[in-house]
Amino acid sequence: MRDAYIVQSVRTPGCKQKRGLFNQTRPEELASFIMREAVERTPNLSPEDLDDVMLGCAFPEGEQGLNLGRIANQMAGFPEKVSGAVVNRFCASGLEAIALASARVQMGWSEVTMGAGCESMTFVPMGGNCPRPHPEFSKTNPENYISMGITAENVAQRYNVSREDQDKFAAASQAKAVAARDNGKFTEIIPTPAFKFVVQADGTYKKEQFIVEHDDGIRASTVEGLAKLRTVFSAVGSVTAANSSQTTDGAAATIIASKEKCDELGLTPIGRLVTYATVGCKSDEMGVGPRYAIPAALKQAGLTIDDIDIYEINEAFASQAIYCIKELDLEKYMEKINIHGGAIALGHPLGCTGAKLTATCLANLKEVNGRYGIVSMCIGGGMGAAAIFERL
Repeated sequence: MRDAYIVQSVRTPGCKQKRGLFNQTRPEELASFIMREAVERTPNLSPEDLDDVMLGCAFPEGEQGLNLGRIANQMAGFPEKVSGAVVNRFCASGLEAIALASARVQMGWSEVTMGAGCESMTFVPMGGNCPRPHPEFSKTNPENYISMGITAENVAQRYNVSREDQDKFAAASQAKAVAARDNGKFTEIIPTPAFKFVVQADGTYKKEQFIVEHDDGIRASTVEGLAKLRTVFSAVGSVTAANSSQTTDGAAATIIASKEKCDELGLTPIGRLVTYATVGCKSDEMGVGPRYAIPAALKQAGLTIDDIDIYEINEAFASQAIYCIKELDLEKYMEKINIHGGAIALGHPLGCTGAKLTATCLANLKEVNGRYGIVSMCIGGGMGAAAIFERL
């Protein structure tokens, strides 16, 4: 196969569902902006050089419906020849999009592609607008439709992850994110225009623009403060809103080009996708997915956990992140895991998360002068995904 190089990877801030700064900004606006910025910030690249866009979205309906991969790239001003598609692997959709975009270049089907992700959980809620489980299958296999929060409680109970440990993990995630924001460490973020509709004197509404520069869900927390919060999925459980990921709006984009195109245009590679692995697991404990996906990816790449410099393990819930870290014997490498906080502090915009974490992983590899990074997450329905990136 041909070499496929990443030449750009950026993201918008992540803003809280309904209560955040993107709550009146449509998903097409977020996706088209970050797509356009990714191209404009890549020296020697123009929209005319793009062949195809793969865009991850976990609930591609409503405002995210039709074919957001095509609509957003046209809103971005890309030429009509640039095709687009939507990819859905729930929480790994953005990572799947990058893997497919890379594969197109490796196979010689495209020269320059984009792997992106977008999710507005404000406009399209978790579960979608009109979920319709199969009537017979849902009776015999209800775990395939189970609430993600209940799966987090199952992991906590089955594998003895305490409430105290979950709250400690959550507070640490927030603390790392606060420090990173205040010290300008989120170099992958592009300040993003957002919109609000302001009522005028005559009763009409005017669409006004403002700029969002930071993830708006970050807040300093203490273990003592978090311990006072009630559980949200089980009265006798341990999972709270604060030790779970934030439901979030956001978008991200990564550009991949062949070696030949890099040489022709003078593009500078910043990384490459080494390998990508997905695995299935029990649906009612879907959070354990990274525990199986990360070893699978390492085996494919011929690497070990000792070779990895940065781990971006999505914090869907503290319970599942703690379990996976322990099972993978990664506790000795905590200084490499989510070094600037994770989804508990920064948000989990579902179909965007894999694309978002790719941008973060590459930025953090540059910061620590590392070579290999892993992006991994659990996936609704009972799966795990993991990708290994090499910084160039």
